[in-house]
Amino acid sequence: MKICYLANVASIHTVRWVNYFSEHDWKVDLITWHPPANNSGIHPDVVVHRIFFPPHYIARYGALLEIIRLIKKIRPDIIHAHYIGHFGILAGLYGRLSGFKPIVLTAWGSDILIDTRGLKKWLVKYALKKADLITCDAEHMIEKMVSLGTDPKKITLNYFGTDIRKFKPGQRSEKLKEKLGILGSPVVISLRNLTPIYDVESLIKAIPLVLKEVSETKFVIAGKGSQEAELNQLAKSLRVSDSIRFVGFIANDELPKYLTSSDVYVSTSLSDAGLAASTNEAMACELPVVITDFGDNRKWVEDGVNGFIVPLKDPKTLAEKIIYLLKNPDVGKEFGMRNRKIIEESYNYYKEMEKMENIYIELIERYKS
Repeated sequence: MKICYLANVASIHTVRWVNYFSEHDWKVDLITWHPPANNSGIHPDVVVHRIFFPPHYIARYGALLEIIRLIKKIRPDIIHAHYIGHFGILAGLYGRLSGFKPIVLTAWGSDILIDTRGLKKWLVKYALKKADLITCDAEHMIEKMVSLGTDPKKITLNYFGTDIRKFKPGQRSEKLKEKLGILGSPVVISLRNLTPIYDVESLIKAIPLVLKEVSETKFVIAGKGSQEAELNQLAKSLRVSDSIRFVGFIANDELPKYLTSSDVYVSTSLSDAGLAASTNEAMACELPVVITDFGDNRKWVEDGVNGFIVPLKDPKTLAEKIIYLLKNPDVGKEFGMRNRKIIEESYNYYKEMEKMENIYIELIERYKS
């Protein structure tokens, strides 16, 4: 069977989706805007078609013409567009013009929770209406889409899932810790980008409080973004720069060794769709987690059982929970073991993709008949 994805090849989530189905004997075409990087990890059998026009703003209509031409050539059995506000709108417009069915859309979070104002809101509602099936990975996203007029019967929960074969407990990388100058120190890691929505500022404000209690702690802060210079300056003003390692973007293949070389994972995000990818990857690596009270986070982390849930923008409470875990490593280990079990049973990439494959087959059969 042939499937055509409309998605951003620069995202690891896209790579995982297309690779799974290519490896399971589907003929997979991917229409994308960004060119794939040399180290993107795309399966060699996936045919990547790069369009010239971006899938958003006014240029989306040029992208639509390119997509019409490509799909006519590909002749897929099913179309699946990721991110409603960009490729999802294009898929909806294509469905309206061509009558093609079935079309599946996947909401990623901001496309539904934030990016729905003015004309964009109307276009998102139109795309949701035209879709034959919509997937997302959080209950509160379902509520939002229903509030936009979507038939709830068309929406299904399907988690992006964690690759539990790749993200798993392992030995610490002494080589990495030596390289970062954190050998022999307890390590707290953050993997969210340095933009306002992820509020890394609150983590940096918590650091002086942590250092008063556990002075040797080091903080590995990954990611890039618009606040990079501002956060570096904040660290200097609080005199904690020596305890922080700003490591920038970490390639997905490198993430497991960073996680297994850390003691506590922190996410200070102000908004998430479902369980953030970095959070579930940390959980799969048996780390205790301290994450903010937003969205579906309480569905996955029970406060004081497998991690801690803290209020938004609350450096003091964040610091208290980090200190507790650093001073009680046996508790952290127990939390981490529970986290691994949760991911294996309920957020397993392989199980979720198998569920999606069954959905594809049922949709194709339905519309063939």
